[in-house]
Amino acid sequence: MVRGRLQAELARLVEPIKTNADNERLAAHLEAHLEDFFTFLRFPGLDATNWRAEQAIRPAVVNRKVWGGNRTARGARVQSVLMSVLSTCYQRSHDAIAILMDTLCAPSTRFVPAEGR
Repeated sequence: MVRGRLQAELARLVEPIKTNADNERLAAHLEAHLEDFFTFLRFPGLDATNWRAEQAIRPAVVNRKVWGGNRTARGARVQSVLMSVLSTCYQRSHDAIAILMDTLCAPSTRFVPAEGR
């Protein structure tokens, strides 16, 4: 099995004591997560990289860079929540403006509906 061979090879590489403390710390981290690195080989259809996740957060990163970031921790939190809501609406084909208006005008807290609107 390919996954078993890859895990064994990685385990062999991290086993010897390293002369540099940073290398030893990395080796310890790799050893602690040997089972995690090749998960995509156990589950067909699972991506081997985090490319999709990086692309999903790209608009928020570009927005932060264009606008010079957030001035406060609260501003960063507000932006992260808003970007999450907007992304979720987009992925579920919801009208984001309508959802935000309904949420802001509601007498109590609401959540984005699970099904199409």
